[in-house]
Amino acid sequence: MKIFVYNYREFDEAEYFQKFSREYQVELGISTEAPALENAHLAQGYEYISIITSRIDAELMRRFHEMGVKMISTRTVGYDHIDLEAAKKYRMQVSNVSYSPECVADYTIMLMLMSIRRMKRIMQREEINDFSLPGIQGRELHNFTVGVLGTGRIGKAVIRDLSGFGCRICAYDRYEDEAVKAYASYEKLDTIYRECDLITLHMPLGDENVHLIDRDAIARMKDGVVIVNTARGGLIDTKALINGIESGKIGAAGLDVIEDEFGMYYYDLKSDVLSKRDLYILRGFPNVVVTPHMAFYTDQAVSDMVRHSIESCILRKEGKEDPWAVL
Repeated sequence: MKIFVYNYREFDEAEYFQKFSREYQVELGISTEAPALENAHLAQGYEYISIITSRIDAELMRRFHEMGVKMISTRTVGYDHIDLEAAKKYRMQVSNVSYSPECVADYTIMLMLMSIRRMKRIMQREEINDFSLPGIQGRELHNFTVGVLGTGRIGKAVIRDLSGFGCRICAYDRYEDEAVKAYASYEKLDTIYRECDLITLHMPLGDENVHLIDRDAIARMKDGVVIVNTARGGLIDTKALINGIESGKIGAAGLDVIEDEFGMYYYDLKSDVLSKRDLYILRGFPNVVVTPHMAFYTDQAVSDMVRHSIESCILRKEGKEDPWAVL
């Protein structure tokens, strides 16, 4: 079979695409560019497309449909960059991928510790030989009550890891997982907002939870609450977050994702003026760590993402059940 790959990265994905395309006898078409109307023609003759976090809007979906494309597989867990209503309209199949949850779980714990130990300011001071102590005293995680929003594969791994620190863990999810109950108690959102010292997000983004953490939610939280987000930026109302940090209601934040990050991350933009005012504000706070959507980025995860994208396309072509099916 044939798969056209957009956003093909020579420096990390290439070895896995070559390895798995040989293993599964797949012919690849390749473009290092993100899919767009201007380069959609490159996928002519291909029924299956693999992308990363590039926006596929209704117009581009229609163009691919007219070319005979049957399926779009995103090499990411999230798929909010794909217009699913347009996909339904054009009867386009859509899939995502899964990868080892340990990469994001590890990163989440790192951001938690960096946030509560004031690591951003410590590192900034060290670079200018400021070895003074005022303003950098940290806190210990075992004294925290931690709220984990979302107990899927990643949330569950975070809860397992947190259990080793001896902190109290509260969990929230529409669907309770019995394995989670060995380490955490399921609580209502309001209870988590009211009682937790640190809240970490591990949910997919959908219409029902956009700005789950907004001004009202923050107002119900404990003073000095720490917020960590390695899931999707749209789960948090950025303006409300900034206001909460400025007022002192939010004591610290660790953010691997932000709203409106499409078209920015994974590119060299150091000489560009970015129209991302909220990002500049967040990066300016001494108690906020912002990283460029890196939590997933390990060798194991990249291998899993490439393999599962290819496998998903093969399963659809063969009419078999696809565990990564979105549509």
